Amino acid sequence: MGILLGLVSLALLTIPLWRIMQRAGFSPWLSLLALVPVVNVIALWLFAFGRWPAVDGDR
Repeated sequence: MGILLGLVSLALLTIPLWRIMQRAGFSPWLSLLALVPVVNVIALWLFAFGRWPAVDGDR
């Protein structure tokens, strides 16, 4: 039961992040960084304040 709950939780986190990465112009594989402790916080800050290829590509 615990393993199933863990897998569902991972899917609920990873699938939306996968789509966000695609729409922002990043590789969707970067969504897996959310599963690594400490790296997920660093990645969140980089995505929040960095350039987004899909948005900044028109400039």
